[in-house]
Amino acid sequence: MIAVSKRLAAAAMVLLILTGRANGEETVTRFAAGEDEGAELVIASVTDIDFMQPLIAAFQQANSDVSVTYIEDTSNSLDASVSRACADRGFFADLVISSSIAQQVRLVNSGCAREIGGPVLSSLPAWAQWRGELIGLTYEPAVMVYNKAAFAADGPPRSRFDLIDLMRQSGALNGRIATYDIEESGVGYLFAFQDSTEASTWGRLIEGFGRNSVATFCCSSEVIDRVADGRAYVGYNVLGSYARSRAAKDDRIGVVLPTDYTLVLARAGYIPREARNAGAARAFLELALSERGRTILDGETHLLTPLSGPAALAGLGGGEEPAFRPIPLSPALLVSLDQAKRARFLSQWRKSVTLPTP
Repeated sequence: MIAVSKRLAAAAMVLLILTGRANGEETVTRFAAGEDEGAELVIASVTDIDFMQPLIAAFQQANSDVSVTYIEDTSNSLDASVSRACADRGFFADLVISSSIAQQVRLVNSGCAREIGGPVLSSLPAWAQWRGELIGLTYEPAVMVYNKAAFAADGPPRSRFDLIDLMRQSGALNGRIATYDIEESGVGYLFAFQDSTEASTWGRLIEGFGRNSVATFCCSSEVIDRVADGRAYVGYNVLGSYARSRAAKDDRIGVVLPTDYTLVLARAGYIPREARNAGAARAFLELALSERGRTILDGETHLLTPLSGPAALAGLGGGEEPAFRPIPLSPALLVSLDQAKRARFLSQWRKSVTLPTP
């Protein structure tokens, strides 16, 4: 293991350790303490380390004797790890943060979390917390991303109705739409399932995907990459945090908040029952929702917070006020995890989106 001096650690140098997981999914990053280490905070998450590093740096400025170990994994793999630890009453992490909020609610309802307590809950709207054990840290809309050059003449679709109309035009978007593979992506499945319950357009939308040979991917970054280089003209239901971050650096990409409605996800965190450093985990959550934490999340990382999200995103509405529909942290999310319902939903998706082989 490579050693990192205290001076380098204080300058925010990071030690990365790739774990020995066979599929290579899990990555562990260790941020050494700036002083003699007195404690360790272990965070397990699906969030890219680049988005979390500014918040971790701010936490360590206020807690210079605490090292932070950051475990990054895919949503399904992380859920398996934390579920196993809960069942075995073993330690895995002090804090778990995931965008796969249905899985988070299931774990909390199964007794895998402890009460957070403190002032951290008082600032949050009711939809962004559950049982005092699970809290929403971010305000992330499901957006459409588009290739600006492809829509230079007439502008991009601003709603699902616009997108459906475009898909009906002969060849306009054939092979040029990208979205999540909802069988592989936890957040992609959640957004699709919510669409099916929220929108009268759902059936027409996925039929249009099928007719236009939609391409599906595991991750937001792959969808955005295709839109940026023109292989796709539209990316559907992409996490707005990743889309806004890329669009700020790449002027080929535009971002739209659908005007018919915009789903909003709160990436959620809980402190596991077997946490070793619940105090540091609680302090991290309090920082994330403090004025300083909101400045970091809203500005440096484009994640936004439940408190500031609507106002900060209003300008992306294309002249119309976005109709935000936050997805509440509640047992209603468990419906999407029911095995029979999931099987039926995925069967409908495959039949509509996957064209039969000639």
